[in-house]
Amino acid sequence: MAKIPVALQMYTVRDQAKEDFEGTFQKVAQIGYAGVELAGTGDRSASDLKKFLDGLNLKLAGSHVGWAALESDLNKVIEDNLTLGNPYIVCPSVPQDRRKDAAGYRETAQKLSQIGEACKKQGIQVCYHNHSFEFQKFDGVNALDILYEASDPRFLQAEIDTYWVQHGGEDPAAYIRKYAGRCPLVHLKDMEPGQERFFAEIGEGILDFKAIFEASEAGGAAWYIVEQDRCRRSPIDSARLSFENLKKMGKV
Repeated sequence: MAKIPVALQMYTVRDQAKEDFEGTFQKVAQIGYAGVELAGTGDRSASDLKKFLDGLNLKLAGSHVGWAALESDLNKVIEDNLTLGNPYIVCPSVPQDRRKDAAGYRETAQKLSQIGEACKKQGIQVCYHNHSFEFQKFDGVNALDILYEASDPRFLQAEIDTYWVQHGGEDPAAYIRKYAGRCPLVHLKDMEPGQERFFAEIGEGILDFKAIFEASEAGGAAWYIVEQDRCRRSPIDSARLSFENLKKMGKV
């Protein structure tokens, strides 16, 4: 079986990218990441960014696009992502007012299915990225499951975030298995031991990555994407340590 390529979610190094956008991407490429997942374009045009990433031999594993843009400016979002050659648009969260009850999640599911259908017609897959708030239960069912059950699996797929599943009290590998065939993107993110549950570099925390890798590979994942929301060291050093640990695990 071919190895699943490993990308970095650029949110990890967002502060460095604000200071030096091009230089930060260059450092990510130098570490050895096969691709990146975008968290903004640094005000670069899609065509300029595409040319820049091609020059670094960085593939696009996806792009996080906020709810407001998906809802109000979808044609532009699709146009830019076609120019970028990006196969996955990811909704990173849902607005607070849609999280109050099961009906809000079902309505969101229907809207994301509509957005996903429009994107799919252009060859782009829409995914949803979870945090831990989606593990609130309504009538005994996790909100995340309501979202996926009420959406069309052709038009809304999953980007399972391993840290946030653990944070929400569930088993990340079990969730990846649950959505096998519907989870092309897996956010690899680790958690420190202890009550604070702070973010950790891959392999430095408590998550069972052996089980996560087995579930991801059996389920047909297309990309592993390293993300660390906050870091105790320089974020680029955290990204490097995660990559080196993945190398020791035989994943790169």
